[in-house]
Amino acid sequence: MITFGKNERFNNCIKGLLTIVIYFFISFERNLPFDLLHIDYDSLPLIVRETYTISLEILILIIIFKMFKGEIIKAWQDLKKNHMKYFSENFKYYLFGLLLMLSSNLLINILGGGMSGNETEIRNQFNIAPIFTFVSSVFIAPFVEEGIFRLSFRNVFKNNFIFVLMSGLVFGGLHLLAGVDTNLLFLYLVAYGSFGIVFAYMLVKTNNIFVSTSFHLMHNGIFMSLQVLIFLLG
Repeated sequence: MITFGKNERFNNCIKGLLTIVIYFFISFERNLPFDLLHIDYDSLPLIVRETYTISLEILILIIIFKMFKGEIIKAWQDLKKNHMKYFSENFKYYLFGLLLMLSSNLLINILGGGMSGNETEIRNQFNIAPIFTFVSSVFIAPFVEEGIFRLSFRNVFKNNFIFVLMSGLVFGGLHLLAGVDTNLLFLYLVAYGSFGIVFAYMLVKTNNIFVSTSFHLMHNGIFMSLQVLIFLLG
């Protein structure tokens, strides 16, 4: 899916960097249009805010597809032929990531640490707008995050080790922007970065972005379904 000839390598790197920059700009300046129009975003109706959020996520997906259209189409064709093989070969890596995440979270709880600010925000958002949050977390976020932190990062970092490390650290680190005990920072990085590393390793092994995306979607679907169950049971 990804080639590393000199010319292609340079073009892929530029596309990867540009996509990453666009993603972070949209993510951190999401309220800019409202600020320019002197509109208080937080005072808008919930359905307007949630529709706007999902629209931005879809916009990012479109940008990712435009940037890597050829690679994505080839990956999809490859997945249709080899999906059972990819699932059976990579399921053990998913279980390893799950074990790392659960054990790290257990240690964090034992040592008195709480949830990260990002995790707290997602849960609060689910309580306010469960349908929007479920759709975004399960059906959109895996494609966006894999497109950025795996596909785009892979086009930037040729070395396998550096790619896996950077993908995992940045992916995990963005979940720790606020609300964590700095004394337990390493455990938080393991808890939130373990799947970033595992998904990046899947891409290295299979050279197919849909493998990591499928496992990411499955993982989010399982945990958001548990969140729905907790929500329904009060």
